[in-house]
Amino acid sequence: MTTPPSPAAPTPPPGCPAHRLYGPEAEADPMGLYEKLRAEHGTVAPVLLQGDLPAWLVLGHRENLDVARTPSRFSRDSRRWRDMQEGKVPADHPLTPVAAWQPVCNFQDGVEHERLRGAVTESLERFDRRGIRRYVTRFADQLIDSFAETGRVDLVGDFAEPLPMLVMTQLVGMPDSYGPRLVEAARDMLRGTETAVASNAYITDALFQLVSRKRAVPGRDFTSWLLEHSSSLSDAEIIEHLRLVLIAAFETTANLIANTLRVVLTDGRFRANLSGGHMTLPDALEQVLWDEPPLTTILGRWATGDTELGGQQIKAGDMLLLGLAAGNVDPEIRPDLSAPVNGNRSHLAFSGGPHECPGQDIGRAIADTGIDTLLTRLPDVELAVPEADLRWTASLMSRHLVALPVRFTPRGSTVTGSTPVPPTAPAPPAAPFFEERPPARAPWWARLLRRR
Repeated sequence: MTTPPSPAAPTPPPGCPAHRLYGPEAEADPMGLYEKLRAEHGTVAPVLLQGDLPAWLVLGHRENLDVARTPSRFSRDSRRWRDMQEGKVPADHPLTPVAAWQPVCNFQDGVEHERLRGAVTESLERFDRRGIRRYVTRFADQLIDSFAETGRVDLVGDFAEPLPMLVMTQLVGMPDSYGPRLVEAARDMLRGTETAVASNAYITDALFQLVSRKRAVPGRDFTSWLLEHSSSLSDAEIIEHLRLVLIAAFETTANLIANTLRVVLTDGRFRANLSGGHMTLPDALEQVLWDEPPLTTILGRWATGDTELGGQQIKAGDMLLLGLAAGNVDPEIRPDLSAPVNGNRSHLAFSGGPHECPGQDIGRAIADTGIDTLLTRLPDVELAVPEADLRWTASLMSRHLVALPVRFTPRGSTVTGSTPVPPTAPAPPAAPFFEERPPARAPWWARLLRRR
Protein backbone atom coordinates (compact mmCIF):
# COMPACT_ATOMS: atom_id res chain seq x y z
CA MET A 1 0.00 0.00 0.00
CA THR A 2 1.36 3.41 -0.97
CA THR A 3 1.63 5.95 1.81
CA PRO A 4 0.04 9.28 0.82
CA PRO A 5 2.28 12.34 0.92
CA SER A 6 2.36 14.38 4.12
CA PRO A 7 -0.13 17.26 3.95
CA ALA A 8 2.59 19.47 5.40
CA ALA A 9 4.91 18.96 2.44
CA PRO A 10 4.81 21.35 -0.54
CA THR A 11 2.46 19.68 -3.01
CA PRO A 12 1.79 20.87 -6.57
CA PRO A 13 -1.69 20.98 -8.13
CA PRO A 14 -2.90 17.77 -9.76
CA GLY A 15 -1.16 17.16 -13.06
CA CYS A 16 1.75 19.48 -12.21
CA PRO A 17 4.52 17.37 -10.68
CA ALA A 18 7.18 19.13 -8.63
CA HIS A 19 10.40 19.52 -10.60
CA ARG A 20 13.79 18.47 -9.30
CA LEU A 21 16.35 21.24 -8.81
CA TYR A 22 19.13 18.73 -9.33
CA GLY A 23 20.05 16.36 -12.12
CA PRO A 24 20.65 16.82 -15.86
CA GLU A 25 17.71 19.13 -16.62
CA ALA A 26 18.51 21.56 -13.81
CA GLU A 27 22.24 21.59 -14.60
CA ALA A 28 21.86 21.95 -18.37
CA ASP A 29 19.44 24.90 -18.37
CA PRO A 30 18.55 26.26 -14.91
CA MET A 31 16.96 29.44 -16.31
CA GLY A 32 14.78 27.39 -18.63
CA LEU A 33 13.65 25.30 -15.68
CA TYR A 34 12.81 28.42 -13.67
CA GLU A 35 10.60 29.70 -16.50
CA LYS A 36 8.87 26.33 -16.76
CA LEU A 37 8.16 26.48 -13.03
CA ARG A 38 6.89 30.06 -13.33
CA ALA A 39 4.51 29.07 -16.12
CA GLU A 40 3.13 26.12 -14.12
CA HIS A 41 2.99 27.58 -10.61
CA GLY A 42 3.40 31.35 -10.68
CA THR A 43 5.73 33.24 -8.36
CA VAL A 44 6.29 30.40 -5.84
CA ALA A 45 6.81 26.81 -6.99
CA PRO A 46 7.06 23.45 -5.20
CA VAL A 47 10.37 21.75 -6.01
CA LEU A 48 12.39 18.74 -4.94
CA LEU A 49 15.95 18.84 -3.68
CA GLN A 50 18.46 16.00 -3.35
CA GLY A 51 16.78 12.91 -1.98
CA ASP A 52 13.47 14.35 -3.23
CA LEU A 53 13.14 16.55 -0.16
CA PRO A 54 10.36 19.09 -0.73
CA ALA A 55 10.95 22.84 -0.77
CA TRP A 56 9.55 26.04 -2.24
CA LEU A 57 11.46 28.01 -4.89
CA VAL A 58 10.58 31.71 -4.83
CA LEU A 59 10.49 33.02 -8.42
CA GLY A 60 8.88 36.44 -8.08
CA HIS A 61 10.93 39.57 -7.41
CA ARG A 62 8.46 40.97 -4.88
CA GLU A 63 8.05 37.59 -3.19
CA ASN A 64 11.82 37.18 -2.86
CA LEU A 65 12.04 40.51 -1.09
CA ASP A 66 9.10 39.58 1.12
CA VAL A 67 10.90 36.43 2.27
CA ALA A 68 14.27 38.14 2.69
CA ARG A 69 12.88 41.09 4.64
CA THR A 70 10.58 39.33 7.10
CA PRO A 71 12.61 36.99 9.36
CA SER A 72 9.63 36.83 11.71
CA ARG A 73 7.87 34.72 9.03
CA PHE A 74 10.87 33.21 7.25
CA SER A 75 13.78 32.46 9.56
CA ARG A 76 17.42 31.87 8.64
CA ASP A 77 17.75 29.37 11.49
CA SER A 78 17.89 25.91 9.90
CA ARG A 79 17.00 24.22 13.18
CA ARG A 80 13.40 25.05 12.23
CA TRP A 81 13.54 22.74 9.19
CA ARG A 82 10.86 20.12 9.74
CA ASP A 83 12.50 17.47 7.54
CA MET A 84 15.71 17.75 9.52
CA GLN A 85 13.82 17.58 12.81
CA GLU A 86 12.10 14.40 11.60
CA GLY A 87 15.41 12.74 10.72
CA LYS A 88 14.95 12.90 6.94
CA VAL A 89 18.27 14.69 6.42
CA PRO A 90 20.96 12.30 7.71
CA ALA A 91 24.57 13.30 8.31
CA ASP A 92 25.67 11.99 4.91
CA HIS A 93 22.90 13.76 2.97
CA PRO A 94 24.20 16.22 0.32
CA LEU A 95 22.30 19.09 1.94
CA THR A 96 23.58 18.48 5.47
CA PRO A 97 26.82 20.46 4.99
CA VAL A 98 24.75 23.27 3.49
CA ALA A 99 21.82 23.42 5.85
CA ALA A 100 23.19 22.19 9.19
CA TRP A 101 23.12 25.08 11.63
CA GLN A 102 26.42 26.92 12.12
CA PRO A 103 27.47 29.57 14.68
CA VAL A 104 27.81 32.29 12.04
CA CYS A 105 25.71 35.38 11.39
CA ASN A 106 23.95 34.01 8.30
CA PHE A 107 22.36 31.20 10.36
CA GLN A 108 21.13 33.53 13.10
CA ASP A 109 18.16 35.82 13.67
CA GLY A 110 17.38 38.48 16.22
CA VAL A 111 19.80 39.71 18.85
CA GLU A 112 22.53 37.14 18.16
CA HIS A 113 22.41 37.93 14.45
CA GLU A 114 22.75 41.63 15.21
CA ARG A 115 25.77 40.97 17.44
CA LEU A 116 27.64 38.85 14.91
CA ARG A 117 26.67 40.76 11.78
CA GLY A 118 27.37 44.07 13.49
CA ALA A 119 30.96 43.00 14.08
CA VAL A 120 31.33 41.98 10.42
CA THR A 121 29.68 45.02 8.82
CA GLU A 122 31.26 47.62 11.10
CA SER A 123 34.71 46.11 10.54
CA LEU A 124 34.22 46.03 6.75
CA GLU A 125 33.08 49.66 6.79
CA ARG A 126 36.43 50.75 8.23
CA PHE A 127 38.23 50.05 4.95
CA ASP A 128 39.31 52.95 2.76
CA ARG A 129 37.78 52.23 -0.66
CA ARG A 130 40.68 53.92 -2.43
CA GLY A 131 43.05 51.63 -0.56
CA ILE A 132 41.09 48.59 -1.69
CA ARG A 133 41.30 49.72 -5.32
CA ARG A 134 45.07 50.17 -4.98
CA TYR A 135 45.33 46.54 -3.84
CA VAL A 136 43.18 45.41 -6.76
CA THR A 137 45.24 47.34 -9.31
CA ARG A 138 48.47 45.98 -7.83
CA PHE A 139 47.38 42.34 -7.97
CA ALA A 140 45.62 42.69 -11.32
CA ASP A 141 48.84 44.08 -12.82
CA GLN A 142 50.85 41.23 -11.29
CA LEU A 143 48.48 38.63 -12.72
CA ILE A 144 48.50 40.27 -16.15
CA ASP A 145 52.32 40.44 -16.06
CA SER A 146 52.41 36.67 -15.58
CA PHE A 147 50.75 36.08 -18.99
CA ALA A 148 51.10 39.36 -20.94
CA GLU A 149 53.98 38.07 -23.09
CA THR A 150 52.18 34.86 -24.11
CA GLY A 151 49.33 36.44 -26.09
CA ARG A 152 46.86 33.80 -24.79
CA VAL A 153 45.30 33.05 -21.41
CA ASP A 154 42.25 31.58 -19.66
CA LEU A 155 40.66 34.56 -17.95
CA VAL A 156 38.74 32.36 -15.50
CA GLY A 157 41.57 30.29 -14.06
CA ASP A 158 44.34 32.88 -14.44
CA PHE A 159 42.52 36.13 -13.62
CA ALA A 160 38.91 36.02 -12.40
CA GLU A 161 39.52 33.33 -9.77
CA PRO A 162 42.85 34.38 -8.22
CA LEU A 163 42.23 38.15 -8.11
CA PRO A 164 39.52 38.24 -5.39
CA MET A 165 41.43 35.91 -3.05
CA LEU A 166 44.70 37.79 -3.50
CA VAL A 167 42.95 41.03 -2.55
CA MET A 168 41.05 39.49 0.36
CA THR A 169 44.20 38.02 1.90
CA GLN A 170 45.50 41.59 2.14
CA LEU A 171 42.28 42.88 3.64
CA VAL A 172 42.24 40.23 6.36
CA GLY A 173 45.89 40.92 7.16
CA MET A 174 47.70 37.91 5.69
CA PRO A 175 51.18 38.10 4.13
CA ASP A 176 51.40 38.15 0.32
CA SER A 177 52.83 34.62 0.32
CA TYR A 178 49.52 33.17 1.51
CA GLY A 179 47.53 34.40 -1.49
CA PRO A 180 48.43 31.87 -4.21
CA ARG A 181 48.19 28.92 -1.81
CA LEU A 182 44.78 30.03 -0.53
CA VAL A 183 43.51 30.43 -4.09
CA GLU A 184 44.44 26.83 -4.85
CA ALA A 185 43.05 25.56 -1.54
CA ALA A 186 39.74 27.36 -2.09
CA ARG A 187 39.47 26.02 -5.66
CA ASP A 188 40.20 22.50 -4.44
CA MET A 189 37.69 22.73 -1.60
CA LEU A 190 34.83 24.11 -3.69
CA ARG A 191 35.36 21.45 -6.35
CA GLY A 192 34.93 18.75 -3.75
CA THR A 193 38.02 16.76 -4.74
CA GLU A 194 39.58 13.96 -2.73
CA THR A 195 41.84 16.51 -1.04
CA ALA A 196 39.05 19.00 -0.27
CA VAL A 197 39.04 18.18 3.45
CA ALA A 198 42.82 18.69 3.64
CA SER A 199 42.44 22.00 1.80
CA ASN A 200 39.79 23.08 4.27
CA ALA A 201 42.12 22.11 7.12
CA TYR A 202 44.88 24.21 5.55
CA ILE A 203 42.58 27.25 5.39
CA THR A 204 41.44 26.69 8.98
CA ASP A 205 45.03 26.42 10.21
CA ALA A 206 46.07 29.53 8.28
CA LEU A 207 43.20 31.51 9.81
CA PHE A 208 43.88 30.21 13.30
CA GLN A 209 47.51 31.27 13.07
CA LEU A 210 46.43 34.63 11.62
CA VAL A 211 44.12 35.30 14.57
CA SER A 212 46.90 34.33 17.01
CA ARG A 213 49.33 36.74 15.34
CA LYS A 214 46.84 39.60 15.17
CA ARG A 215 45.91 39.18 18.81
CA ALA A 216 49.59 39.69 19.66
CA VAL A 217 50.35 42.34 17.02
CA PRO A 218 47.18 43.98 15.65
CA GLY A 219 47.12 45.98 12.45
CA ARG A 220 44.73 47.94 10.24
CA ASP A 221 42.92 44.93 8.83
CA PHE A 222 39.65 43.03 9.06
CA THR A 223 40.96 40.40 11.48
CA SER A 224 42.30 42.97 13.95
CA TRP A 225 39.08 44.93 13.80
CA LEU A 226 37.03 41.81 14.55
CA LEU A 227 39.29 41.08 17.52
CA GLU A 228 38.85 44.54 19.00
CA HIS A 229 35.13 44.89 18.25
CA SER A 230 32.87 45.61 21.20
CA SER A 231 30.81 42.48 20.50
CA SER A 232 33.63 40.40 22.03
CA LEU A 233 33.72 37.62 19.46
CA SER A 234 35.48 34.43 20.48
CA ASP A 235 38.44 33.20 18.44
CA ALA A 236 36.24 30.41 17.04
CA GLU A 237 33.60 32.94 15.94
CA ILE A 238 36.27 35.12 14.31
CA ILE A 239 37.76 32.18 12.42
CA GLU A 240 34.32 31.06 11.19
CA HIS A 241 33.49 34.54 9.92
CA LEU A 242 36.90 35.04 8.32
CA ARG A 243 36.44 31.79 6.45
CA LEU A 244 32.89 32.74 5.46
CA VAL A 245 34.00 36.14 4.13
CA LEU A 246 37.01 34.72 2.26
CA ILE A 247 35.09 31.94 0.53
CA ALA A 248 32.01 34.07 -0.23
CA ALA A 249 34.19 36.82 -1.73
CA PHE A 250 36.22 34.31 -3.72
CA GLU A 251 33.21 32.52 -5.21
CA THR A 252 30.84 35.39 -5.94
CA THR A 253 33.39 37.95 -7.11
CA ALA A 254 35.16 35.44 -9.35
CA ASN A 255 31.80 34.63 -10.96
CA LEU A 256 30.98 38.32 -11.40
CA ILE A 257 34.33 39.05 -13.07
CA ALA A 258 34.07 36.01 -15.36
CA ASN A 259 30.46 36.73 -16.33
CA THR A 260 31.17 40.38 -17.08
CA LEU A 261 34.25 39.61 -19.17
CA ARG A 262 32.31 37.01 -21.13
CA VAL A 263 29.61 39.55 -21.99
CA VAL A 264 32.19 42.18 -22.96
CA LEU A 265 33.92 39.67 -25.26
CA THR A 266 30.83 38.15 -26.87
CA ASP A 267 28.35 41.04 -27.12
CA GLY A 268 29.62 43.57 -29.66
CA ARG A 269 26.96 46.15 -28.80
CA PHE A 270 27.72 45.84 -25.10
CA ARG A 271 31.44 46.38 -25.68
CA ALA A 272 30.83 49.25 -28.09
CA ASN A 273 28.66 51.03 -25.51
CA LEU A 274 31.36 50.48 -22.92
CA SER A 275 34.29 51.66 -25.06
CA GLY A 276 32.27 54.52 -26.54
CA GLY A 277 31.38 55.97 -23.15
CA HIS A 278 27.66 55.24 -23.46
CA MET A 279 27.95 52.83 -20.54
CA THR A 280 30.33 52.97 -17.60
CA LEU A 281 31.97 49.86 -16.20
CA PRO A 282 29.91 50.13 -12.97
CA ASP A 283 26.79 50.24 -15.19
CA ALA A 284 28.02 47.14 -17.00
CA LEU A 285 28.48 45.32 -13.69
CA GLU A 286 24.93 46.14 -12.62
CA GLN A 287 23.61 44.86 -15.94
CA VAL A 288 25.42 41.57 -15.39
CA LEU A 289 24.18 41.41 -11.78
CA TRP A 290 20.66 41.59 -13.21
CA ASP A 291 21.18 39.10 -16.03
CA GLU A 292 23.71 36.64 -14.55
CA PRO A 293 23.96 37.03 -10.77
CA PRO A 294 26.93 35.20 -9.18
CA LEU A 295 24.52 33.02 -7.18
CA THR A 296 21.38 31.77 -8.91
CA THR A 297 19.60 30.70 -5.72
CA ILE A 298 20.18 30.93 -1.98
CA LEU A 299 19.17 27.92 0.04
CA GLY A 300 17.89 28.58 3.46
CA ARG A 301 14.77 30.23 4.78
CA TRP A 302 12.39 28.27 6.98
CA ALA A 303 8.78 29.19 7.69
CA THR A 304 8.23 30.05 11.35
CA GLY A 305 4.53 29.24 11.07
CA ASP A 306 1.76 28.51 8.59
CA THR A 307 1.54 31.36 6.10
CA GLU A 308 0.72 32.25 2.49
CA LEU A 309 3.16 33.37 -0.20
CA GLY A 310 2.46 33.88 -3.88
CA GLY A 311 -0.84 32.02 -3.61
CA GLN A 312 0.82 28.96 -2.05
CA GLN A 313 0.08 27.66 1.44
CA ILE A 314 3.40 27.45 3.27
CA LYS A 315 3.53 25.26 6.38
CA ALA A 316 5.63 25.80 9.50
CA GLY A 317 9.05 24.23 9.02
CA ASP A 318 8.94 24.31 5.19
CA MET A 319 12.18 25.21 3.43
CA LEU A 320 12.25 28.09 0.94
CA LEU A 321 14.93 28.96 -1.60
CA LEU A 322 15.43 32.53 -2.75
CA GLY A 323 15.41 32.47 -6.56
CA LEU A 324 17.79 35.36 -7.26
CA ALA A 325 18.26 34.72 -10.98
CA ALA A 326 14.57 33.96 -11.53
CA GLY A 327 13.45 37.02 -9.56
CA ASN A 328 15.75 39.25 -11.61
CA VAL A 329 13.88 38.32 -14.81
CA ASP A 330 10.40 38.42 -13.29
CA PRO A 331 8.17 39.73 -16.12
CA GLU A 332 6.28 41.82 -13.56
CA ILE A 333 9.32 44.07 -13.16
CA ARG A 334 11.21 43.38 -16.43
CA PRO A 335 8.71 42.87 -19.23
CA ASP A 336 11.44 43.67 -21.78
CA LEU A 337 14.69 41.90 -20.91
CA SER A 338 16.53 43.66 -23.74
CA ALA A 339 16.01 47.06 -22.13
CA PRO A 340 19.12 48.36 -20.29
CA VAL A 341 18.97 48.77 -16.51
CA ASN A 342 21.69 51.42 -16.18
CA GLY A 343 22.09 52.62 -12.61
CA ASN A 344 19.35 50.36 -11.27
CA ARG A 345 20.49 48.43 -8.19
CA SER A 346 17.16 46.89 -7.25
CA HIS A 347 18.28 43.44 -8.46
CA LEU A 348 18.44 40.48 -6.09
CA ALA A 349 22.08 39.50 -6.73
CA PHE A 350 23.07 40.29 -3.14
CA SER A 351 19.74 39.18 -1.61
CA GLY A 352 18.06 41.71 0.70
CA GLY A 353 16.79 42.37 4.18
CA PRO A 354 18.86 41.77 7.33
CA HIS A 355 20.96 39.10 5.60
CA GLU A 356 21.86 41.17 2.53
CA CYS A 357 25.49 40.60 1.52
CA PRO A 358 27.61 42.91 3.72
CA GLY A 359 30.61 42.85 1.37
CA GLN A 360 28.89 43.74 -1.89
CA ASP A 361 30.64 47.10 -2.32
CA ILE A 362 34.04 45.45 -1.86
CA GLY A 363 33.05 42.82 -4.44
CA ARG A 364 32.02 45.55 -6.86
CA ALA A 365 35.32 47.39 -6.30
CA ILE A 366 37.38 44.26 -6.98
CA ALA A 367 35.43 43.43 -10.16
CA ASP A 368 35.25 47.00 -11.46
CA THR A 369 38.91 47.85 -10.90
CA GLY A 370 40.19 44.45 -11.98
CA ILE A 371 38.28 44.44 -15.27
CA ASP A 372 39.22 48.06 -15.99
CA THR A 373 42.90 47.25 -15.44
CA LEU A 374 42.70 44.22 -17.73
CA LEU A 375 40.94 46.04 -20.59
CA THR A 376 43.32 49.00 -20.30
CA ARG A 377 46.39 46.76 -20.43
CA LEU A 378 45.02 44.45 -23.15
CA PRO A 379 42.69 46.61 -25.27
CA ASP A 380 42.58 44.15 -28.18
CA VAL A 381 41.73 41.08 -26.09
CA GLU A 382 39.25 38.81 -27.86
CA LEU A 383 37.69 35.39 -27.45
CA ALA A 384 40.01 32.63 -28.73
CA VAL A 385 37.25 30.05 -29.36
CA PRO A 386 33.75 30.22 -30.83
CA GLU A 387 31.23 31.42 -28.26
CA ALA A 388 29.32 28.16 -28.71
CA ASP A 389 32.33 26.26 -27.33
CA LEU A 390 32.15 27.92 -23.91
CA ARG A 391 31.05 25.54 -21.17
CA TRP A 392 29.46 25.92 -17.75
CA THR A 393 29.02 23.77 -14.69
CA ALA A 394 25.90 24.23 -12.58
CA SER A 395 24.87 23.39 -9.04
CA LEU A 396 21.92 24.12 -6.81
CA MET A 397 23.08 27.66 -6.12
CA SER A 398 25.34 28.82 -8.94
CA ARG A 399 26.40 28.47 -12.54
CA HIS A 400 30.13 28.65 -13.32
CA LEU A 401 31.89 29.45 -16.56
CA VAL A 402 34.52 26.71 -16.82
CA ALA A 403 37.04 28.69 -18.88
CA LEU A 404 37.28 31.87 -20.94
CA PRO A 405 40.19 31.42 -23.39
CA VAL A 406 41.29 34.67 -25.04
CA ARG A 407 44.06 35.98 -27.28
CA PHE A 408 45.68 39.40 -27.56
CA THR A 409 48.82 41.11 -28.81
CA PRO A 410 51.69 40.01 -26.57
CA ARG A 411 53.00 42.81 -24.37
CA GLY A 412 55.70 43.35 -21.79
CA SER A 413 55.20 43.83 -18.08
CA THR A 414 54.04 47.08 -16.50
CA VAL A 415 56.37 50.04 -16.23
CA THR A 416 56.19 49.70 -12.45
CA GLY A 417 58.12 46.45 -12.72
CA SER A 418 55.69 44.61 -10.45
CA THR A 419 56.66 41.08 -9.57
CA PRO A 420 54.28 38.55 -11.16
CA VAL A 421 52.23 36.43 -8.83
CA PRO A 422 53.89 33.01 -8.67
CA PRO A 423 51.93 30.10 -10.17
CA THR A 424 49.70 28.42 -7.66
CA ALA A 425 50.70 25.01 -6.42
CA PRO A 426 48.61 22.43 -4.61
CA ALA A 427 47.90 23.57 -1.08
CA PRO A 428 50.42 22.14 1.35
CA PRO A 429 49.30 19.75 4.06
CA ALA A 430 47.58 21.31 7.03
CA ALA A 431 49.93 22.74 9.63
CA PRO A 432 50.33 20.80 12.87
CA PHE A 433 47.41 21.13 15.22
CA PHE A 434 47.77 23.27 18.30
CA GLU A 435 46.06 22.25 21.51
CA GLU A 436 44.01 25.41 21.69
CA ARG A 437 43.03 25.54 18.00
CA PRO A 438 39.46 24.59 16.99
CA PRO A 439 39.36 21.29 15.10
CA ALA A 440 39.14 21.57 11.32
CA ARG A 441 35.79 20.52 9.97
CA ALA A 442 34.64 19.54 6.54
CA PRO A 443 33.43 22.76 4.85
CA TRP A 444 29.69 23.30 5.21
CA TRP A 445 29.54 25.22 1.94
CA ALA A 446 31.58 22.82 -0.18
CA ARG A 447 28.66 20.88 -1.60
CA LEU A 448 26.63 24.06 -1.87
CA LEU A 449 28.62 25.53 -4.72
CA ARG A 450 30.34 22.66 -6.45
CA ARG A 451 28.65 20.58 -9.10
CA ARG A 452 26.90 17.59 -7.57
